[in-house]
Amino acid sequence: MPVDLSSYSSAHFDRGAGKIRESLWLLVSLFLFRLCPFSLSPIKRTVLRAFGAKIGRGVVIKPEVKITFPWKLEVGDFVWLGEECWLLNLGRVAIGSNVCISQRAFLCTGNHNYRRSTFDLIVKPIIIEDGVWLGAGSWVGPGVRAGSHSVLTAGSVAVADLEPSGVYQGNPALLVKRRTIEIGQNMA
Repeated sequence: MPVDLSSYSSAHFDRGAGKIRESLWLLVSLFLFRLCPFSLSPIKRTVLRAFGAKIGRGVVIKPEVKITFPWKLEVGDFVWLGEECWLLNLGRVAIGSNVCISQRAFLCTGNHNYRRSTFDLIVKPIIIEDGVWLGAGSWVGPGVRAGSHSVLTAGSVAVADLEPSGVYQGNPALLVKRRTIEIGQNMA
């Protein structure tokens, strides 16, 4: 049987909020998050919390960050969300503390069942544990858990879990080495 997109239905998908709340978020996020050329992280953190996100201390939110549903977002302390990163969080996205999500990284909790003629929506959470670095332009797919202190290098694609302290590269991302962290000294 061929794919029949006219029979697709997202009626079973739980958006997590009513139409008014979602519409208000779209307006606020357009002007404050996507069009605003300034970080304004304290204001953005407050707004995200007002829309139901759990946001930790010291979170830095750069310009043009796109967050689909803040009420499905949990972010730990001292997280950096780089310019133009996109959290397509149709499902829960949980980000630990001391995480760097670099410019244009894309976290995608949704996919479609290509085996079904109705192209059904599949939604799975993404878990980013403490100390993870997602490089610029990287892509993290539905259901992926990035283990503590793992690294997904720039432009790489994670379709499976990343082991703690692993450095991953490529499409699909493969473990290329182990991450060792040296104790640094602040330069004054």
